[in-house]
Amino acid sequence: MSIDATASQLAAHGVAFAPAIAQAAQRHNLDPTLLAAVAAQETGGPGANAGRNVVGDGGHGHGVFQIDDRYHAFAQSASAMDPAANADYAAGMLHGLLQQFGGNVHKALSAYNSGSPDATGSKTDWGGGQTLGYADSVMKHYQQIAGSSGNPGLGEASSPQESAIAELQTLIAALGSLASQAQSMPSMPALPQPSQPQSYHRATTDYSGLFSDDDDS
Repeated sequence: MSIDATASQLAAHGVAFAPAIAQAAQRHNLDPTLLAAVAAQETGGPGANAGRNVVGDGGHGHGVFQIDDRYHAFAQSASAMDPAANADYAAGMLHGLLQQFGGNVHKALSAYNSGSPDATGSKTDWGGGQTLGYADSVMKHYQQIAGSSGNPGLGEASSPQESAIAELQTLIAALGSLASQAQSMPSMPALPQPSQPQSYHRATTDYSGLFSDDDDS
């Protein structure tokens, strides 16, 4: 799918800065819906996939993907507030984390948020008693952006069918990451060939000594 088509698909589901996100996803071999879901989690909110270019987290989070200036020098630059540059930096981070954790999307998302692949991370109240950890909340946005859940209302909990779809989408995202990793792996070197062909020499056996010149018969 072309960048324009991908961006249009994302924008149709309310994703802000869709062209910048689509381009960054392609550049770093990421699922664009997954990258858009991170932006929606960071600067959108429950039921909103339109990330807003804001400063958050007590002034430390910058741009659509809320890059933290306490840990990333990039976030201290003016580029951090540019949606395209911010999306590209976030995509690079997420791609690296997916590689680090063997394509496990849940672990990569948790590490993106908290630095630990096993942490619950920041929690989001989706209403109706549904409070999700960071990675699960991102995948909730993923469902909505992909259009598979019909954009459920804030008070609706995920049905078993929606949960199964979310798990499948997580698997698809992980497989996409593994495929990109395989493409980036160096090819195996060719086996060295012998400098000269090997030949087989049959030895000649001399049987003349077995027979005597004197014949007694």
